[in-house]
Amino acid sequence: MAHFEVVMPKLGESIIEATITKWIKKPGDTIEEDDPIVEIATDKVDSEIPSPVEGKLIEVKFQEGDVVEVGKVIAVIETDPGSIDENTESLEKQETETSTVSEQSQTNRNEADRNQQKQIEKEPETTGKETIESDRFYSPLVKNIAKTEGIPLAELEKLEGSGKDGRITKNDLLAYIEDRKSSTPESKPAQETKPEVSEQKQQPQSQPKEQVTTAPKQTPQVSASQGDEIVEMDRMRKLIADHMVMSKQVSPHVTSFIEVDVTNMVQWREKVKDEFFAREKEKITFTPIFVEAATQALKELPGVNASVDGYNVILRKNINVGIAAALPNGNLIVPVIKNADQKSLLGLAKDVNSLADKARRNKLAPDDIQNGTFTITNLGTFGSITGSPIINQPQVAILGLGVIKKKPVVLETPQGDVIAIRHLVILSLAYDHRVVDGALGGMFLQKVQQILERFDVNRSI
Repeated sequence: MAHFEVVMPKLGESIIEATITKWIKKPGDTIEEDDPIVEIATDKVDSEIPSPVEGKLIEVKFQEGDVVEVGKVIAVIETDPGSIDENTESLEKQETETSTVSEQSQTNRNEADRNQQKQIEKEPETTGKETIESDRFYSPLVKNIAKTEGIPLAELEKLEGSGKDGRITKNDLLAYIEDRKSSTPESKPAQETKPEVSEQKQQPQSQPKEQVTTAPKQTPQVSASQGDEIVEMDRMRKLIADHMVMSKQVSPHVTSFIEVDVTNMVQWREKVKDEFFAREKEKITFTPIFVEAATQALKELPGVNASVDGYNVILRKNINVGIAAALPNGNLIVPVIKNADQKSLLGLAKDVNSLADKARRNKLAPDDIQNGTFTITNLGTFGSITGSPIINQPQVAILGLGVIKKKPVVLETPQGDVIAIRHLVILSLAYDHRVVDGALGGMFLQKVQQILERFDVNRSI
């Protein structure tokens, strides 16, 4: 018998570890090739790892709840030597890739630690009076939460973690932050205000003290009353909550609105939907049309297809459009259409349907939700006229689609003004006012409006 080692796969450019949430197969189970053997979760998506070979699972290296680095061996499968011989080339290739991933993971980890230490040395005010060096590993998610909450490395070093080898998990840090906020505030505000008092002494005597002191932000204390039901958020809802709070803290949100006459688009879809379904065996919705219009506008106004890095603006070369999708459990996920500007309307329609189906069946792969540069969310699904969505970081804008409704409107004709029934929709654009001002946001919405209102009713697909 031969042994085959299953490793934690690479799940995206920025992901270097994942949490084992459930072992689908147990030691002693017989496994077919491509059978899912374990469920894993990152801070972006849940996924399953299929078996690359057939055989019998003889060992699992980690337990449910353990955080495992990319490239680490997580299980061992006993295989028939004959089947290994038949697949020698593919298995050797996988082992080579695994070695490369493992080495790259360690390199990325070391580089991240060095960069973090350099940042700490540049900003001593965030770490106290001394610079602390650490050999302890912190995941990118833990680092981001700590940075957002103003927790220095020296403070992290003192925390006990519940993860493997004492590693601090996201839940450990969130629990500590909650305790930190609810504890008596005598000592912490005194430490925070001490340098501010020093600065106050250097100010002119007329400088009001209120201008140099700020009260710490506190989460309101909430208590349950008799008869209330307490339901803990599931893992995905906690991630969504953290991401939404972070986005509002990072980006000054501004929202602009525009009303669009989409009568031509509605009439065209009504005309082609039956033929499209008969030919392609799937439905044609309005979503791919909105995606097409948005991508055309993004090509003309690249400042909306961007990200912010400090005082640098990154104008994205690729246009990758995320489509916010509601899951059966009520949570939200954003699968991404890669290089949307290079696809035909037929290609966009197939991508939209495929990603929506995979989202409903919880079959999205990590790559399906990576590297989005702009997001569209359909607020009209449940009848909302419009709304003000929250930006999907690190993007700088998100387009909201309201419900399409018939309304009487005044039309200008050569014979004079007339009242007609038209299909109208309100589009909203929430944007990061650090880099997208009202003029650019307004021009983007106006461009989308023009594209949609000029839609060709005789177009083929």
